[in-house]
Amino acid sequence: MLSFASKTPLIRVSGVTKTYTSDAEVVWAAREVDLIAHAGEFVCIYGASGSGKSTLLNLLAGLELADSGEIQVGDRDVGESDEAGRAELRLRTVGVVFQEYNLLEEFTAAENVALPLEASGIDRTSAHNEAVRQLARVGLSGLVARLPSQMSGGQRQRVGIARALTGHRAILLADEPTGSLDSTSTSELFALVRTLCDEGTLAIVCSHDSRCQDFADTVYEIADGQLIAKRIS
Repeated sequence: MLSFASKTPLIRVSGVTKTYTSDAEVVWAAREVDLIAHAGEFVCIYGASGSGKSTLLNLLAGLELADSGEIQVGDRDVGESDEAGRAELRLRTVGVVFQEYNLLEEFTAAENVALPLEASGIDRTSAHNEAVRQLARVGLSGLVARLPSQMSGGQRQRVGIARALTGHRAILLADEPTGSLDSTSTSELFALVRTLCDEGTLAIVCSHDSRCQDFADTVYEIADGQLIAKRIS
């Protein structure tokens, strides 16, 4: 595995805490989390359901805000950014992929991938051309005109990854991206993420599937919101 120690981090997390409080209990979704991640790095975070994986990714993407601590993504302090600034972060720097594909069923693969570009003000032709390029990058060059209903689960998840990386976004956050896939498609998807990282993308993948660790540079376990380093590159 490569060493990233000398590189400038794309993500730096320091002392981040997030709790959810009910009448019955306080749930620690993130407890004093520290994390550093770099361009070209494949980070796998594994843990059981409810361990805090999804919350951590939501915090990194600015979809939720921490109770305390600091999150630096690129040159942006997520906690100090307003809602518009966090939306801009997701539009231009961070792409998020979930277990559910979240594709618009009436749109083709290319149209789904082009959506973030058009939202950022890029004209339709340029957005389409970039979408086609990104689909080729994830191995779907022949499926640009297909609807989600005409694709397999693995293909739909690849469309989601292509959409997450449009506009030269440098960071891919994936929350259980193989949860709905069979064994073969799961391995193929992790291999694709490995290739994207080798091309310079930073990927942080939260998964309960142990195969994720085989492709990753850096591995953490998360339990009760605590992040525990298992293998650091």
